[in-house]
Amino acid sequence: MASSQDRNISDDPAGGGRQQCIALVDDDRNILTTLSIGLQSEGFATRVYTDGETALKALLENPPDLAIFDIKMPRMDGLTLLRRLRDKSLLPVIFLTSKDEEPDEALGLALGADDYIAKPFSQQLLVARIRAILRRSELAQARPDEVFDDELPEPIVRGRLELDPARHRVKWSGLPVSITVTEFLILEALATHPGVVKSRNQLMDAAYSEDLFVDDRTIDSHIKRLRRKFRAVDPDFSAIDTLYGAGYSFTDG
Repeated sequence: MASSQDRNISDDPAGGGRQQCIALVDDDRNILTTLSIGLQSEGFATRVYTDGETALKALLENPPDLAIFDIKMPRMDGLTLLRRLRDKSLLPVIFLTSKDEEPDEALGLALGADDYIAKPFSQQLLVARIRAILRRSELAQARPDEVFDDELPEPIVRGRLELDPARHRVKWSGLPVSITVTEFLILEALATHPGVVKSRNQLMDAAYSEDLFVDDRTIDSHIKRLRRKFRAVDPDFSAIDTLYGAGYSFTDG
């Protein structure tokens, strides 16, 4: 069992509005401390857990706004933790993963993870993904009288593709497709201008902050994953075209 100190590094602040709370689950105390300090500097409250069993009990009894799990942990790994959490909760979850853990990513998304961030990553990227997912979660839980249509971006419909930018929801031929926030931003950049070739640099600008360096091969990996996920619901999916040496485009025909 983790100690009370392990379970809670930062409580909600005294006075003012409620801070959004992020739970961090990792067996590496150095990572927990670094993430917690970084997120607190961005205005979040944090709770940290070094043990999956302890984390699961706390996440169910006193849910935060979002949780971040490392995948590779002893005793109970992040995938098992998510599986058990999803039996009782729809709490938004981001996985921290290594670049070579693609099978784990696919399984995690099937279990209900909201996004993946590969190590090493920048604090800017993590905070941007957290805020995007929290916004999506708030909209999904809001009552109709709490959301005004004129405040939300219009859904994008391109042939059989439906994109809801406000909630980061995707459908193909009416069937839901589970993709990460990063993948959504890349797909949105392509689908907004069908037939227009977007370079890797343009897609990186759409999906990542301007001052964050990302290898252009990262975009190729995201495109491969997008195609694989769409082909899981439609084996004949071919709407994302590659123009070798130039980039990618979306065809809505």
